[in-house]
Formats: sequence, C-alpha cells, structure tokens
Amino acid sequence: MNIERITQSIRNRNPEPLKPYNYYGVMVPLIQKGDNFSVLFEVRSESLLMQPGEICFPGGRQDEGESPEECAIRETCEELCISQDKIKLIGPIDYLNAYSNFTIYPFVGLIDHQDIHSVPFNHDEVQETFLVPLDFFLENEPLSFTFPVAPQIPNDFPYELINNKGSYKWRQGKAIIPIYNYESRKIWGLTARVIHNFVQLIREDL
Repeated sequence: MNIERITQSIRNRNPEPLKPYNYYGVMVPLIQKGDNFSVLFEVRSESLLMQPGEICFPGGRQDEGESPEECAIRETCEELCISQDKIKLIGPIDYLNAYSNFTIYPFVGLIDHQDIHSVPFNHDEVQETFLVPLDFFLENEPLSFTFPVAPQIPNDFPYELINNKGSYKWRQGKAIIPIYNYESRKIWGLTARVIHNFVQLIREDL
C-alpha cells in the first residue's frame, strides 16, 4: 500500500452515505383541470408486503445507475399506467432523510386531468387513487406529533470493550408525524411531510 494507491481510491469517488442505505424517488402529481389544481394520492394495494392500504405518492426505490428523477418518473408511469410524455416535470423539492437508513427525493410533476382518467392504474400496486384540491393544503395545517427515536441496545453489547460500564449516553433523534384529515382520508407520515413541505414552498411565493 502507498499514498498513490490511497489517493486513486479516494480522489475520483463521489461520497455517499455509509451502507446499508437506500434511495427512493417519489412524484407529487399535480392534476390540472382548467384553472384548478389537485394533488393525486394513491392507496397502496392490500397485497403488498410493505405498508399495504396506506396512502402515498407514486414512487419507489432507485434502480442501480438510476437517478432520483428517473426513478420518480419511471415509478409514476408504472403505477398510474401513463407514458412519460404525459408528465411535465416541474422540478425537485426538498429531500427527506428518514431515520431508518433511506432518503426520499420528491419531485413535482404536472399531469392533465384527462390523461389521468383515460387509463386504469396498476392494480398490482395501487388499490385506488383520489384527488385532493391543492387549496385544501394551502388552507389547512396538519396535526403534528413528535416522538423520540432512540437506539435499542442489546443486553449483550460489549461495553467493556469500549471502557464503559453500561451508562453510555447514546444519541437520540426525533420523528415528526403530520396528519391531514381530508374527508374520510388520513394523509400522514412521510407522505404528509412531503406535501406539507411542498405547500410551504409555494405559499412563500403567494
């Protein structure tokens, strides 16, 4: 081993989070009908292993070599059964680092009302879709709950190896859970955080 070998290994590398870590791209679909705008949400299929029946945006895990934007567009096309040319990408909004080793990259895309209702969605992944007027989010703040996220250290952790007698002050984080109550729908969790952030961004320019 020499310094040239070390330099070559480091210099041209793009840093990334330590593994295990996953990346997801999601789309906030703005649906336009005339001068009115709504936000499209999905209800996940009950047959899915992860979060069945929950409300979400179109999206999913990035494939190898895929950018977050490409992922968000691909997943939206697959889940809503529309072609890429039906999505007018507006751009990215703030990404979200979750406490469970993944990052969500949200994008806002504009879709015409006729395009979203002219074809069925993918029933393998989507149980149903529904629209919420954008004005609802502009006029209503969500309920918000915060709780601590703390590591669960096993009883057999070898504190003696780190010269500690078991009283180490492990760092804790916190999770913010907003909940929107729209008619019979409960939009909450990471999906609610994404839409809340989006609304805050556009509200600043109103």
